[in-house]
Amino acid sequence: MSTDAPAPASADLPGWRHVYSGKVRDLYVPADAADADRMLVVASDRVSAFDHVLSPGIPGKGELLTRLSMWWFDRLAGADGGPRIPNHLVDGAEPPAAVAGRAMVVRSLDMLPIECVVRGYLTGSGYQEYVASGTVCGIPLPAGLADGDRLPEPLYTPAYKAPLGEHDENITFEQSVELVGEDRAAELRNASLAIYARAAATAEAAGLILADTKFEFGIDAEGTLTLADEVLTSDSSRYWDAAAWRDGSTPAERMASFDKQIVRNWLAAHWDKTGTPPELPAEIVERTAARYRELLDRLTA
Repeated sequence: MSTDAPAPASADLPGWRHVYSGKVRDLYVPADAADADRMLVVASDRVSAFDHVLSPGIPGKGELLTRLSMWWFDRLAGADGGPRIPNHLVDGAEPPAAVAGRAMVVRSLDMLPIECVVRGYLTGSGYQEYVASGTVCGIPLPAGLADGDRLPEPLYTPAYKAPLGEHDENITFEQSVELVGEDRAAELRNASLAIYARAAATAEAAGLILADTKFEFGIDAEGTLTLADEVLTSDSSRYWDAAAWRDGSTPAERMASFDKQIVRNWLAAHWDKTGTPPELPAEIVERTAARYRELLDRLTA
């Protein structure tokens, strides 16, 4: 299958006009131009890996991701007893029945071109850079750290959100200042680190580790920094089981994430990344869906 996302099955929604489909989500604007201050974001069951949308999708994935985002937005809006983090949800607005449970009605924002990444643990591309140079996104770290180790303190490592079709690019904090100004760059960094700390504590109470995550922010009509897009889901964050991380004997056991890593692993073992990727076996689809459900159940129990 090509890297282009397929047309959504829910493209015809009363009162809404489809304008864009990404690899996973579909975006709509009101059919009435007078109501242009809001949008509809629909999470599909599509799953992507290595820049390809795969077949089949993961049943229920769109609803699971949306439920988790909505739960976190509520927590961060003060339900956890912490300070209120403004978000882009439109209070009281209901999505069309055809996409109920997997869609959010949100306010239109002036989105900032920075993906706000926070890393609490050394893993993934950060670990690969550390092995090569002793740094993560150019930030020096102590010697002797292993894959999966907790970092001395969470790192804020922003990325520039590249134009559609291009890959995001890691940037320094100083480069983020050039993009959005010193005050706004500092606000993004401080908000991201504060949200990560709250979320990591919530995950820890559920026996989970929030290894890393990414946030997106926009500016509303009043100039307020506003949390947008999805938040702290399996598709934007890396969660591990705390007991497995502590007691596991191999990296695969210690860092088995609650996301589509099962799909990535299977695809890496059965496809050379040329031509059309193979269809996912039913067993891989079922195991992945179960992993998404387990994370939601454990966090929201």
